[in-house]
Amino acid sequence: MDIKLTTGKVISVLANESILNALKRHEVYLVASCGGKGTCGKCKVKIIEGKVDVVSTGKLTLRERESGFVLACQSFPQGDILVEIPESSRLIIGDKIAVSRSRDLFELLKSFEVEVKPIVNTVDLKLPPPSISDNISDLERLKRALDDIGIKDMRFSYKFVSSMADTLRQAGWDVTLGYIDGPEAIFISPRKDGARYGIAIDIGTTTVVVYLVDLMEGRLIDVGLTYNSQMRYGDDVITRIVHATEGGGLNELRSFVVSDINTLLATMTERHGIAKEAVESATVAGNTTMTHLFWGLNPRYIREEPYIPTLNLFPMWKAGTAKININPQSPVYTLPCIASYVGGDIVSGVLASKMHRSSEVALFMDIGTNGEIVLGNNEWLMTAACSAGPCFEGSGIRHGMRATEGAIEAVRINPETLEPDITVIGDARPMGICGSGMIDAISEMFLTGIIDQKGRFVRDRDKKTWRLKEGEEGFEYVFYKDEDIEIALTEVDIENILRAKAAIYAGVSLLVKEVGFTLDTIEKVYIAGGFGNYLDVEKAIILGMLPDLPRQRFSFLGNTSVAGAYLCLLSEDLRKEAEDIASKMTYMELSVSRGFMDEYMSAMFLPHTDMSQFPTVEKLLKGA
Repeated sequence: MDIKLTTGKVISVLANESILNALKRHEVYLVASCGGKGTCGKCKVKIIEGKVDVVSTGKLTLRERESGFVLACQSFPQGDILVEIPESSRLIIGDKIAVSRSRDLFELLKSFEVEVKPIVNTVDLKLPPPSISDNISDLERLKRALDDIGIKDMRFSYKFVSSMADTLRQAGWDVTLGYIDGPEAIFISPRKDGARYGIAIDIGTTTVVVYLVDLMEGRLIDVGLTYNSQMRYGDDVITRIVHATEGGGLNELRSFVVSDINTLLATMTERHGIAKEAVESATVAGNTTMTHLFWGLNPRYIREEPYIPTLNLFPMWKAGTAKININPQSPVYTLPCIASYVGGDIVSGVLASKMHRSSEVALFMDIGTNGEIVLGNNEWLMTAACSAGPCFEGSGIRHGMRATEGAIEAVRINPETLEPDITVIGDARPMGICGSGMIDAISEMFLTGIIDQKGRFVRDRDKKTWRLKEGEEGFEYVFYKDEDIEIALTEVDIENILRAKAAIYAGVSLLVKEVGFTLDTIEKVYIAGGFGNYLDVEKAIILGMLPDLPRQRFSFLGNTSVAGAYLCLLSEDLRKEAEDIASKMTYMELSVSRGFMDEYMSAMFLPHTDMSQFPTVEKLLKGA
């Protein structure tokens, strides 16, 4: 008995085994916040062919049930079945790209030449057991041992003290004490010489990423990635702020993202046989809104002029307060934010890029849902948020999707036949088109004359190819078609993408002008964000999203938000460095800038109304 996935992968099923467990056994993970009890409704899959025994439908709607959706944890195959897993149900553990970078991450940490010092300090203590003649309390006995080694005025929480007596006796009075600077006791355990664990968390608007890290070696043990479940209440931060404040959904949004983190964490710790209590510290990076929602703080005033968050510098609160399922006493370090729309994810990115340590003028661009940029060097840093929107991650694009298996990631169009040559992530059957594919597609359509400088389809080109045709939303170009799916870009899609790229380029242009520089002053461009791994610089310049600079100046850094969180998890010096970056950064509010709209409107063309800013593109068009 087998489960065949629509991607072509075949999975064997044991007798009386649920779809969820069969998938997990073959390292195909689904979101299952309830642990497979059928109560969360997140592990839904679509049965295309075959019969299953459904024990419970849980929270599935009537429409979902009629469309063939079932809960994987409550469904048992009765023979061979064909299953489609929606993107929203996928939980990625051990992501190959991220895990392959574990050596790179540790090399990056070493390149800073700082001492590896996790958030929690540890000290081994051998206490004399109590006796009739030495009958002081357990806490006084612990304090006396700490005084003997020069650690005084330690603070002890109720949570720590409530379990201390049993732990001391079970350990035979030979213990390891974990504490943070202050000093404050965090945990006490039998003396351990083994690994110590921490987690680095990136809370993105679209995805949540968790790194499980060995604090002794700095080794990345595992990686988890899932969609941010808050997406059901909107793709961008504004709609989520509205739901949190006007809709009364603050606690709901908080519980969603915490549940996402805990689901990833539970899967990884179970996979490696690590007790959740053994995870002793955490770092969190995210934009200002995501960070406020994570901590349950009112985000209302982030979106109301003069755009003030509750706080930018976060106290070292505990995992119990955050509701993360690790040792509840574990400290949680939150990367500092800058302003309402530039958060700790950007501070984290600047730290990981090391641009703040160099004298060369560099541009850092995080091309995601918001499109944040930083310009500067080791003497000054300026930043702004461009409100690009989430279209590069698939939102608002009819066949858009994230850069996952089945996404068209690269496009070439034959100028004679107007036939496309597509590259699909994972060499799988195409399911949609991701950000890099969109950029390629629009650039190629522009170069081949399928669309004009305004992004409109040139109508007489439809006579040369069946792919350019009238669709439900007007003219569109079809990149892929089979009996089940047709993947195309419409004029509405193209307009949305041009708006996003115009916001990014306008932000860069305005920031450069604000400091009295020109674009060619930029010596290095660091690109971070979800689809940076697949981005073709040449095509992004033709689109007019990136400045027309020598190609060797561009570097792709991947997810710098979680990379910076990893660095801060392992080094006190880098935590201080992150705070120094935040204090040096000057924020420019583009929404009240007079020049921004002018820059934006000029950038709404391919590549720009001022072609002198794109000399290589102008030369390319003349040679075409």
